Amino acid sequence: MTFRLILFLAFFAIACSAEKPAEQAPPNIIYILADDLGYGDLGCYGQEKIETPHIDALAASGMLFTQHYAGSPVCAPSRAVLLTGQHSGRAQVRGNDEWGDRGDVWDFMAMLADSTLEGQRPIREGTTTLGSLLQGAGYATAIVGKWGLGAPHTEGVPNKQGFDYFFGYNCQRQAHTLYPVHLWENDRRVYLNNDTVPPNTRLPEGADPYARASYSDYFLTDYAPGEMFERITAFVSDQKNNPFFLYWATPIPHVPLQVPTKWVDYYVDKFGDEEPYLGERSYFPARHPRATYAAMVSYLDEQVGQLVQQLKEQGVYDNTLIIFTSDNGPTFNGGTDSPWFNSAGPFREERGFGKGYLYEGGIRVPMIASWPVVIDKGTTTDHVSAFYDVMPTLAEIAGVEAPFDSDGISFLPALKGEKQDKHEFLYWEFPSYGGQMAVRMGNWKALRLNMQEQPSEWQLFDLENDPMETNDLAAEHPEIIRKVAQIVAEAHVPAANPRWRFSALGE
Repeated sequence: MTFRLILFLAFFAIACSAEKPAEQAPPNIIYILADDLGYGDLGCYGQEKIETPHIDALAASGMLFTQHYAGSPVCAPSRAVLLTGQHSGRAQVRGNDEWGDRGDVWDFMAMLADSTLEGQRPIREGTTTLGSLLQGAGYATAIVGKWGLGAPHTEGVPNKQGFDYFFGYNCQRQAHTLYPVHLWENDRRVYLNNDTVPPNTRLPEGADPYARASYSDYFLTDYAPGEMFERITAFVSDQKNNPFFLYWATPIPHVPLQVPTKWVDYYVDKFGDEEPYLGERSYFPARHPRATYAAMVSYLDEQVGQLVQQLKEQGVYDNTLIIFTSDNGPTFNGGTDSPWFNSAGPFREERGFGKGYLYEGGIRVPMIASWPVVIDKGTTTDHVSAFYDVMPTLAEIAGVEAPFDSDGISFLPALKGEKQDKHEFLYWEFPSYGGQMAVRMGNWKALRLNMQEQPSEWQLFDLENDPMETNDLAAEHPEIIRKVAQIVAEAHVPAANPRWRFSALGE
């Protein structure tokens, strides 16, 4: 071989290798699920009273979704839809079920003595979850926060549902205090330096409701969201050289109104004095209820900022997809004041229209996606998406097949700014609060109530012109109502759990 030919081949090999881009490492994935955070509770979604600079910065670094929907209007079924990719007409879990036939599951002292009274009914063994999907793609997986999909010692615990590591509340009822006696780390209890103060404990007789000292029983030593965040930072540090999936299911800002005093003092100074909440709408009393709610949101915002800084310091931020959202709309109890904060933004937030209901205020949630190597900064999308789209999206990102029975559509093209497939419709059903069904098609939203007794007629709203859902147009568009009925007939499968069936349908 001549020297000239050898030289040519060497230059050709160099040119070919230069043209071939380096293979991108699989991205880390962090999914942050706030609890009862309304569409309008963040600055980047129009909030004017609560300060959320770090979450706002996350939105500025990536993409803000204006039409994203939770899986359900309450905790457990919304999380089931998220984790399994199936809408609530087919999902295993369609409502909160505390599995009361085990005994007195609301007795906190009994639960402390007997862990088999904790937790909710389990999702089935062998269920494909986001955890098992990404585990199979080579990811280290963790959930830190609130689970609610399988009691201790059952097939539904996180470690049997695709998560290598779990720390937090197994049981939703236990999360009714943010200063619990214990949390769970994998399959064992971790005891905290707190006393048992059962939810709904009122102020001691004769206590001055205007004195902060009267509320000392509700502010103990070890704050669960702080304990959880320590495990989050440890997991992220341990996995910095490996692709990881972190599902951070924070209990904030779900009541009770409890948070360390730093942020409460900040908002007392900002809002001024206010009347105390004495526990008449459940959970714990709070001396400064509005200030405490705002403080909880800002506490979470501060943690998000600390996590982003850690990712940057470890050199993995640019190739980490962070999704921030909420499991349903804002609540109406425990001393919260959603109308004062305008927590649902452009939607109705008063009781009957926020959490627990399939109106927009109950299921339209904020969603922010940040992934610097993929998503353009400061972008917004009006793509209509739902929790059951997360499964196919993360599957595509990880390079694996989504389950064949997923109801979702990957929104990865939207993240990339490319042409995006759209849903023909979105579907929800919720067996509680009277029983409800809802369908969204384009800008049309159909809603039916009282499915457990005497069903209402379908209501029909034009969301583009009527986001408050006040003008029922069903009588003017019978053809749309007929289409909705066809969708429901195909989408609804009677629930295996009798508690979640619709009596009005003869189930």
